[in-house]
Amino acid sequence: MTETIERVVAASPEHVWQLWTTPEGISRWWAPEGFHTDVTQLDLRPGGELTYTMTAVAPEQVAFLQQHGMPLATESRKYFTDLDEPARLGYRSVIDFVPDHEPYEQLTEIELTPVEGGTRVVMRIEEMHDQEWTGRLVAGRTNELDNLARLVAAQ
Repeated sequence: MTETIERVVAASPEHVWQLWTTPEGISRWWAPEGFHTDVTQLDLRPGGELTYTMTAVAPEQVAFLQQHGMPLATESRKYFTDLDEPARLGYRSVIDFVPDHEPYEQLTEIELTPVEGGTRVVMRIEEMHDQEWTGRLVAGRTNELDNLARLVAAQ
C-alpha cells in the first residue's frame, strides 16, 4: 500500500529539483519541524547514496526521542532508484532506527509537474511496518512539503 501527498509550490520544476537534489537545498527544508538536517554525502545517480544526519533541536522532539530511548541525532541513508530531471525522482530509505525492529527499506517516489503558478508535487510513500510508524512518516513528509512551499514562497 502507498500513501499519497500532493502540493502545489510556487516555483518551477527545475527550482524544486535543485532544492531536492543538492546538499544546500535539502538542508534548507527537508527536516521535520524541530529537527535540523546536515547532508554528508550525495551521489545523484540511480543506485547512488544520500547520507545525512538529522538532529532534534526543539524541546518537544528531544523529549519524545529521549522518552522512547532513541538518539537525538541519527544518520540516515537513502538510495536513489529513479532520476529524471526535473520531472521525477525516487529513493529507498534505510529504516534502521526503529527500536526492536529489524532494518528494512521504504520507497518514496516524487513527481514534479509544471502547473499554473508553479509545480505540482506528488509524493507516493510506501507504508512502513505498522500504521503508527506510517502515520509518523506521512506527518513528517507532509511537514517537509509544507516547509518546501514556505521556502519557495519566501524567495
